[in-house]
Amino acid sequence: MRNVAIIGSTGSIGTQTLEIARDNRDINICALSAGSNIDLLEKQTREFKPELICIGTYELAEELKLRLKDVDVRITYGMDGLIEVACIESSDILVTAIVGMIGIKPTVAAINAGKDIALANKETLVTAGHIIMSLAKEKHVSILPVDSEHSAIFQALQGNTHGDIAKIHLTASGGPFRGRTREELKHVTVGDALKHPNWSMGKKITIDSASMVNKGLEVIEARWLFDVNPDDINVVVQPQSIIHSMVEYRDGAVIAQLGTADMRLPIQYALFYPERRYLRGDRLDFSKLSEIKLEKPDMDTFLGLKYAYEAIKTGGLMPTVLNAANEKAVALFLQEKIQFLDIYTLIRESMDNCVNMENPQLGDIFDMEQWVYNFIESRCR
Repeated sequence: MRNVAIIGSTGSIGTQTLEIARDNRDINICALSAGSNIDLLEKQTREFKPELICIGTYELAEELKLRLKDVDVRITYGMDGLIEVACIESSDILVTAIVGMIGIKPTVAAINAGKDIALANKETLVTAGHIIMSLAKEKHVSILPVDSEHSAIFQALQGNTHGDIAKIHLTASGGPFRGRTREELKHVTVGDALKHPNWSMGKKITIDSASMVNKGLEVIEARWLFDVNPDDINVVVQPQSIIHSMVEYRDGAVIAQLGTADMRLPIQYALFYPERRYLRGDRLDFSKLSEIKLEKPDMDTFLGLKYAYEAIKTGGLMPTVLNAANEKAVALFLQEKIQFLDIYTLIRESMDNCVNMENPQLGDIFDMEQWVYNFIESRCR
């Protein structure tokens, strides 16, 4: 039996993880958490019967207690509740499907408790990768990537050694604005940015894909997951989302992982690694596939990718600045308070005005996050 806890169970990754649980009777869901989607969390609790659930606020927790008074489940809330879910004694693995830097503390707590991590919360490694990977090694905990690209790299590395890696080729779809100029991006709407051509994802990550900040964050994440130099991570636009990423070895061989655009595959691989199980769904039909396109990313238009390389090469708190500025800017864009290109402007201004430091600890990271939020609010009054 694989005992699983999920933080962020009502989001895209969380709900797809539960789809896999439905199809595999040897998965037991121990604990679930959600931010505010009380209706869906109630349904999930009734179906999967976890021991513990967590919701964002005290008020929502009290409402859930009334709704679920006929169900044997413990209900908690807030950050303390998230940490309880992350560390629940009965779990083997924690799926970090939550969005944002809120995922850092529960992830650290779970690692300290000896839980393996199925990592979908990229902000954890973007901002605190030097802490997380060192702690996981110390505690003999596995960090199993759930992002499709990082899972593809992880799969392509199986049976090979780290010293044989020449380069990682991280693929990107290019998002809904692939091929457009900066002039054409000046007046795009939230609705335009949310129309991803291949993937069905949450709003924040879909906007990140449109700006290609998401790919920049994935570059930083890959640097920590696979212990490679940023210069050895190459981004390739693969608009059909068939090649999910590739590893090039020093002998010239390139091993790629291909498949349909289905996030359940990397989720299931992380949950059952190293076992591969049957997964229902579509398969690639090579008889109908006439070509696979590959392009260079336009880093002069999609500046988020350029800024991410700068942030990870600078190091210290700069990846936190990039991430926090993007989180705040995307929230403002979704509220239609700024234009799409203002996301890049706010990231740039934050990076230019922050005070960096080497080897930041968690307190420094959270302090910088707050500084960035305050800085952007002062610029957008």
